[in-house]
Amino acid sequence: MAHLPEDVRSAFRLFAFYLAEGTLDLELLDGFDYRLAVMAYGSALEMVLAIFANVLDVNEAGEVTNYAEAQYRAAQWIRRLCDDQYQPDPPFAAWEVELS
Repeated sequence: MAHLPEDVRSAFRLFAFYLAEGTLDLELLDGFDYRLAVMAYGSALEMVLAIFANVLDVNEAGEVTNYAEAQYRAAQWIRRLCDDQYQPDPPFAAWEVELS
């Protein structure tokens, strides 16, 4: 059985750490303690992880090529969850929010 490449596992580990620590994308989420909103219901956390995974790109060598972009898109969804005045730019595409 094949395992995810080390770089991909590392990206998920770092993302989970920053998410749980409350330090995910400090520039976008400064002043928002999103942890309760994301963790209160499983579906919010599920969507955050789905967006991160859907946006994450991995090259043929198994290296993550866009960690910052994947993290930012997930952070945009969190910001929208906590701030109904915030509009992600660009709006989320269907493939970004797909739950597989």
